[in-house]
Amino acid sequence: MGQRGQVCQGKCMAEDQQSSQISDTVPALRRAVRILDLVAGSPRDLTAAELTRFLDLPKSSAHGLLAVMTELDLLARSADGTLRIGPHSLRWANGFLSHLDIVSTFNDHLAQRHDLDPYTVTLTVREGGEVVYIGCRNSAQPLGHTFRIGMRLPAPFTATGKILLSDLGPGELRMLFSQFPQPLTSRSVAGLSQLEEELALTRARGYSIDDGQIREGMLCIGAAIRDYSGAASAGIAISLIRSEASDEKIAYLGEELRTTANALSEKLGYRSQKD
Repeated sequence: MGQRGQVCQGKCMAEDQQSSQISDTVPALRRAVRILDLVAGSPRDLTAAELTRFLDLPKSSAHGLLAVMTELDLLARSADGTLRIGPHSLRWANGFLSHLDIVSTFNDHLAQRHDLDPYTVTLTVREGGEVVYIGCRNSAQPLGHTFRIGMRLPAPFTATGKILLSDLGPGELRMLFSQFPQPLTSRSVAGLSQLEEELALTRARGYSIDDGQIREGMLCIGAAIRDYSGAASAGIAISLIRSEASDEKIAYLGEELRTTANALSEKLGYRSQKD
């Protein structure tokens, strides 16, 4: 065999070896991800034997894989031999969280949702008993009220405030509103008891309604955006003129807004229990 043939043979052998290494690595990587998913979702620490049994892993490869994952701090071993998520996984999680930008996600999503162009769409977060507007796209249609970034309003009267408050328990609500805010209109919720009734309806529907509570003649519908932990971290709302909001249209827009909020939640790392 000439020199050229030897070079080609050597190159082919190297490529075959590299291909073999990749094919061996892929199943191991998939198993490692399955292990991390199971450990992260378990209510208690698991033993190596339990992980092997629950995931139906070959015992020979599972032992080596768990040892490497522990060595790399993907898993941490307790004194009793059980395994939990290790600090390296948390560094990845923190890196992911640091790059999340809910406002950019909101703006990017709206740029693709031309069906929402006729409506004013707002994004808020809750600070105590108020909501703060951190994102806004006002429609060309006048509402008699202009939303601005940085604006603060009492949470009990706004659609986004109601949906965010619906995540709280009765005790938290009582502490938060020991002094109830002054009404903004004649239609504003009058007190804690009435607010709790509205929040019960909000939970049942899956979206909230502000019917003239911050501006008479304007109706707003709100839905919750959830973060990776499942907590309602922000609220999104659409606003329109009350005279254009039939019961059928409110129900339709409410479901559309829930779909929008769910899409934004998924982009922020949230996974529903159905997944």
